[in-house]
Amino acid sequence: MRIRPWILASAVVATAAFPYLGIGQARSGYLPSGTLDITQVLPPAPLKGDQRYAADRRIFKITRPLLKTPRGELATRDVSTAIPYMASAFSCAIGVSITPDNAPLTIKLIGKAGIDANSQSGAAKDFYKRLRPFQIDKGPTCQPAEQLNGSFDYPSGHTTWGWTWALLLAELAPDRATPILARGRAYGESRIVCGVHNASAVEAGRTTASSTFAAEHGQAGFMADVTAARAELAALRANPATARPQGCEAEARLVAQPIL
Repeated sequence: MRIRPWILASAVVATAAFPYLGIGQARSGYLPSGTLDITQVLPPAPLKGDQRYAADRRIFKITRPLLKTPRGELATRDVSTAIPYMASAFSCAIGVSITPDNAPLTIKLIGKAGIDANSQSGAAKDFYKRLRPFQIDKGPTCQPAEQLNGSFDYPSGHTTWGWTWALLLAELAPDRATPILARGRAYGESRIVCGVHNASAVEAGRTTASSTFAAEHGQAGFMADVTAARAELAALRANPATARPQGCEAEARLVAQPIL
């Protein structure tokens, strides 16, 4: 497969484009340069006049009232991409409170995998340069527009990041796969609720994360880190002294709430 040069360059700047990755640890991902070109995997970004474009506009408009609901409050919290927040956001789904301190191998794995996934996401954003929904139609958002200046819509980087967390945690704790994947889906949908990504961009973010995740399974370093993280997480879950998260029933209701 021929890899475009700018795909290779994107991996170099991944940690600059996505400063929430690595938390001072990982500096590179698992995939060798040129392994994956997500622009040859994703469907093209919707263009004005096609059905997907019209569907995105409709979804943006009908989801604006959600901002003033508890689901909108969750979406606003989900703006954060910081690793401590992400660990907390998935703790109910896992059943124990995970942190960078009590699960360092798990966090290392996710941070490195996230560099791979988000370098692909960033490359696709730069390739398609699609406008965000609030730049096409007027409507309230959960983030000030100036925070998103210069960042494109397709695919959603937040969704790529959140789905990477979900896929990895589900692999480490398969008995909790259903709530973990549901939380990952809801994290991406929060970008629709916020009005800062189109629905098609959220779907593309999941595809980006899944494609990268599949490719990483061919790397020995990735598989070794998965094995180590799985043992770490199993021990953490088995330890009765590990803190259990609070408010999980309320969160589960919001995660299960359809946004359309």
